[in-house]
This record gives sequence, structure tokens and C-alpha cells, in this order.
Amino acid sequence: MDMPSIPLCDESAVAAPPTEGIKYAGSKLRLLPYILQLAKRVNPRTVFDGFSGTTRVSQAFAQVGCRVISNDVAAWSKIFSICYLLNPYPSEHFTELMDYLNALPPQDGWFTEHYGGNGHSPCSGDNDGLKKPWQQHNTRKLDAIREAIERLSLDEYEKAVALTSLILALDEVDSTLGHFASYLNDWSPRSYHQLQLKVPRLIAKACNHEVHQGDIFAILPEVEADLAYYDPPYGSNNEKMPPSRVRYAAYYHLWTSVCLFDKPKLFGKVKRRMDTSDKISASVFEEFRKNTSGKFIVVEAIERLLQQTRARHIILSYSSGGRATAQELQDAIAGTGQIIEAMEIDYKRNVMGGMRWTHEWVREVDGTNKEFLFLIEK
Repeated sequence: MDMPSIPLCDESAVAAPPTEGIKYAGSKLRLLPYILQLAKRVNPRTVFDGFSGTTRVSQAFAQVGCRVISNDVAAWSKIFSICYLLNPYPSEHFTELMDYLNALPPQDGWFTEHYGGNGHSPCSGDNDGLKKPWQQHNTRKLDAIREAIERLSLDEYEKAVALTSLILALDEVDSTLGHFASYLNDWSPRSYHQLQLKVPRLIAKACNHEVHQGDIFAILPEVEADLAYYDPPYGSNNEKMPPSRVRYAAYYHLWTSVCLFDKPKLFGKVKRRMDTSDKISASVFEEFRKNTSGKFIVVEAIERLLQQTRARHIILSYSSGGRATAQELQDAIAGTGQIIEAMEIDYKRNVMGGMRWTHEWVREVDGTNKEFLFLIEK
């Protein structure tokens, strides 16, 4: 059954300011111009980024003059938010610190023990034979730098900038596909490069931004904004997806270990943190099962999210690869407000001229998922 027609934005897009981030499965780098275009329709002064991830959306809104409230459950996302939203220092303030950290002599430590490979193919460690995400010449630098960051008398902002710089540098020399759920069989060309810290592209602080780290439903009562942007993790629509599957927390477990430096207990071939096991770290938005009444749990969560948001306008980002069907997503939105505008993003053809809005998501022949943006008025 076809659904009601949805108003579509034109194909022009607002130029997005430059942002920084790591390789990330949920990155919205290419969506930024369209997110900003939709936001321009309602001219928000305060924006709530509820699932901030690498903070690219938060960075963009901060640079166009909005007051940003960011939130994510991940410790490393909070570090990024502090670096880009709260840091009061100019870039020059960190030059000496970066020079010092880059000049540290390498040392063996916890990261080299568990995540450093010997530089030969396959990319394994010296002892356990397991594939590794970095070569030892870089994990030994990591060990030295991380010990120093902990030892130095840095304030909250200086530490966040140093850790962000370290993560960005590690992301440039890894041997992965962009996450830490599996590692490449052979060393990537970039893994032979030397780890080198640089001052992140800092944003001049013009507003009193806020940074939160917590479950979205615990944060919602504390936050009031003109516009909320939501990009929840997606529950797969693959009917064969097993209950025990890799979650977002597990994809980026190593960034958590770099930030917390808590040297946690590990498990599995990729040496995940114990606290990223599926039973502990699963998000309701990644849930693929139905409740007792036959409704998908993730759809119920989206409906609850929209209803509890204290903002007049919401931009919801969703993928056709998510668990919710178009009909179910439409019903969830209808219970909260109305769609003012919508976009279907096709990365090969930019924004499509028309949205095929049917009971089920429509995919290309090659199975490519599409990104959708909905501007909702409550």
C-alpha cells in the first residue's frame, strides 16, 4: 500500500563547514549539507545532538552559530565533544604539548601487549598469532603517549584535546576497515606510517555549549532545544541476524580503552572489552526483535524518543537498512507531529528528485541502502 506523499526539499544544499572525525560506520559527513539545509528552514538557536558519535554534526552546528547540546553513551564521544565544543584555548596553546608527546621515546605497555603486531603478513602479534589493528612501532608510541597524558597535569580541556589528537592519529595508521570488530588479514599501507599527533581543528567557543554522556532517555528530561537531531544506531532488517551480534559499543571499544586507560579485561579474537559484550552494551535502537504485542522494539523506542523530546522541531536520520519499515516509521512520526520536509539521499546521484515511499523500503538492485532525513514539527 502506498503511503501519503511527503514534501521533498529541493536539491540545493547548504555548504557545510569543515569538520573532523574518525572512520565511523555511522558517519554523517556526507549528510551535513542536507542536515544544515533542513535546519535552515526553522533557524534554530539551540540544537540537541542526541547521538553525537564523532561529533561532526555538533561541530557543524557550532560553527554556524548555534548553541549545541551534545550527548552520547560513548566515553570517546564525550572526549570529542569536550575538545570541539568546550575547549577555551586557542590552537597555539597546544603546540608545545604536541611537540612533547611526539618526541617521547617508544615504550612497551598494555596496548602493545594486546594490540601491536610485528609488521609482517599476516598482521599478527609475536606470541598469540591473532590479527592486530596496529603495528608495534605505533602501539609503542601509543603506550608512551597515553602514559604521559595521564601523568601530566592537564586540565579537562587539555586532556580532551590531547586524547582527540591521539585518536585521530591512530585512525590514520590502523589496519582495519574503520572499526575494531575485525582486523585486516594483511597490513594496510597506512599502518607502516609513523604515528604523529597534530592539534585538532579547534572551534572558537562562541556559545555556552553543553556536553552529556548518558542514555538518551535519561537525558531527555534535562534538555530543551529549538531543534533536536537524531541519528540512532539501526537495528538490522536482516531476518537471519542472530541475537548475539556486534553492537556499536563493540565496534569502537578500543577508543573507549584509549580514553579511559583502565586496561580492562578482554575477550575474543579481537580482544574486546568485557563491558562491550552484547548483553551489557546493547542499545534498544539496535534491537531487531518484536515485543509481546508483535511490534518491533526499535520502532517503539523511536516513537518514545520523538514523543519525549522537548523541542518543537526534530530532524530524524534513518537508513533503509534499519529495522523499521517505512509504514512503521511514518506511524511513529504521526503520533508525535508532522513531516514538514523529507530527503532521500543517494550518494551516487546526490539527492533524488522523488521519494519512493511505500510500505517497505525500496532498494537498488545492488542492495544499497538509502539515507533518509525527516524534518518533523511537533
